[in-house]
Amino acid sequence: MRNTVRDMRTRRGMSQGQLAAAMNVSRQTINSIEQERYTPSLPLALALARYFGTTVEEMFDENHV
Repeated sequence: MRNTVRDMRTRRGMSQGQLAAAMNVSRQTINSIEQERYTPSLPLALALARYFGTTVEEMFDENHV
């Protein structure tokens, strides 16, 4: 599933570790999401969208698996 997590994180000048700490997950989880190897749970997807002030639909594109 394609996503914009890396773009949004880098626009804020954040490291993967900083975002992971803000989301209370490991840096490896953020890395896996950005590399599109892992689709986050709904609660994590919602938390990411809220954190970046966007919607889950705008962050994650289910049509590109």
